[in-house]
Amino acid sequence: MRAFWTLFASLLAVAGASPLLHKAPLTQHAPAAVQRRAVPAGFASTNGTQFTIDGQTQYLVGTNVYWLAFQMNDADIDLVLDQLAASGIKVLRVWGFNDVTTVPADPATVWFQHLSPAGSVINTGANGLQRLDYVVAGAEKRGLKLIVPFVNNWKDYGGIPAYTAAFGAGGSTWFKHPQAQAQYQAYVRAVVGRYAASPAIFAWELGNEPRCQLCSTDDIFNWATETSALVKSLDPHHMVTLGDEGMGLTGGGWLPYWLTYGLDYWRNLQIETIDFGTFHMYPTNWGVPLSFANDWITSHASKCVAADKPCFFEEYGVPSSQGHCAVEKPWQELAIRTEGIAGDAFWQAGTVLSTGKTHDDTFTLYHGTDEWSCLVTDHVAVAQNA
Repeated sequence: MRAFWTLFASLLAVAGASPLLHKAPLTQHAPAAVQRRAVPAGFASTNGTQFTIDGQTQYLVGTNVYWLAFQMNDADIDLVLDQLAASGIKVLRVWGFNDVTTVPADPATVWFQHLSPAGSVINTGANGLQRLDYVVAGAEKRGLKLIVPFVNNWKDYGGIPAYTAAFGAGGSTWFKHPQAQAQYQAYVRAVVGRYAASPAIFAWELGNEPRCQLCSTDDIFNWATETSALVKSLDPHHMVTLGDEGMGLTGGGWLPYWLTYGLDYWRNLQIETIDFGTFHMYPTNWGVPLSFANDWITSHASKCVAADKPCFFEEYGVPSSQGHCAVEKPWQELAIRTEGIAGDAFWQAGTVLSTGKTHDDTFTLYHGTDEWSCLVTDHVAVAQNA
């Protein structure tokens, strides 16, 4: 999700390192052929339209805590992981990217990758990927699973706009820009190689909400095909997903169903090296009525059933002024009872850290509140008996 973004507004827009810093090469490599192997103990996998962990199949309740690996205080990370594990949440979506074009002067500022045409640097230091290391280790200790995206479509924490600033790869060209893709693939290799053996990884995600406005749907399809095959060649045991919002279903009257954003949901879902589909839903931000929701959920589910792959309802929410519980609880209930939907993750979890309350974007559900009881405690109880 990108805060304060609206669908219609976007439619109108014109399209020498230290020992703790890994110097990333700028050469692209063709991905190796996909290898099918037995899933190690503790790793998540698919079974038709459902997810399975150690032979057990259950609807999975998750949340988005994108900011978790950006905390410098280990105790804050432990607090969040303990709260979520105790709540019965199983899947956490955590940003695996934090791109900058200027290295921060403050050593307490977390950054993962410095993008530069003169030579990009992947930060494996104490304020770099070691923060993500701590999250992965903590999740593994508590039996939690992580969805880790490699890049953001939006400017938050760098994303494609940071690549644009460094390499001149705009949103409409990034998916096939040689230098940008070489660096993106170098980063993918670094992150996947770091955690390929960890059962804490639920899935690798090619990006958060990838789009290519007014592009051919071939651009994202070809990029997703190549990149997912690369990830599988590096790590054949973990699942891979695209991380898209679910646009380009076709057949619906509202804008999110159209192919305007370079996405063809059905075509992308059928990529062999994509293990499951994702979709997001923000009716208010998208400028559609709340009545849009039910068809959006069931339409994606039907595509996943047809593809014999699970759908993960990966982001959803409304501003607090609309009443989180009243609006979102029926969505959760529909998702659980709809064949093809194997889990969901609300946007977003919040709590109080040593630095104070986590960011409230008006979609946040805070631990220990009545909203948390309604949309987390009750939801987990229903899911466990589904």
